[in-house]
This record gives sequence, C-alpha cells and structure tokens, in this order.
Amino acid sequence: MSDLKTQFEAAVANSKKLSERPDNSTLLKMYGLYKQATVGDNAEKKPGFSDMVGRAKWDARNGFKGTSGDDAMQQYVDLIQSLS
Repeated sequence: MSDLKTQFEAAVANSKKLSERPDNSTLLKMYGLYKQATVGDNAEKKPGFSDMVGRAKWDARNGFKGTSGDDAMQQYVDLIQSLS
C-alpha cells in the first residue's frame, strides 16, 4: 500500500474524531474530495431542485472533476490536517 493511501485512510479515520464539527462548506469539500479520491469523476445526473442536499453534494463532487485520485487524496489529507 502506498504511503499516500495510508495517509488518506488515516485522515478518513481522523475526520470522524475531529473535536469540532466543520461548517457545511468544509463538509461538502471533504465529501467532494473523498468521492473524487475513491470513485473518480462524477458521472451521475444532477438531482432536481427539490433535493437540496443531493444538489449540494453533487456540486461539491463535480467541482473536483478532472482531479486525479492521488491529488484528491493529498488535498483531503491536507484539509483534515488543517482541521485537527
């Protein structure tokens, strides 16, 4: 397992142990980076207007479209470290 993957998995575990809940925009950034790192580019259809949470998540994930998995992992690790 690569060092980056190990750091990423540790950051995912640490994200659940943060002393303070991050604001919504930070949570959406975490979600987008996590999905980009683990799944890749968003290929799902954008949810309708009535699904506010789904649209916010879709937008957050789509914002990282084209980012490589390794870059997304590193950004996620850096973000969690900045919150700890």
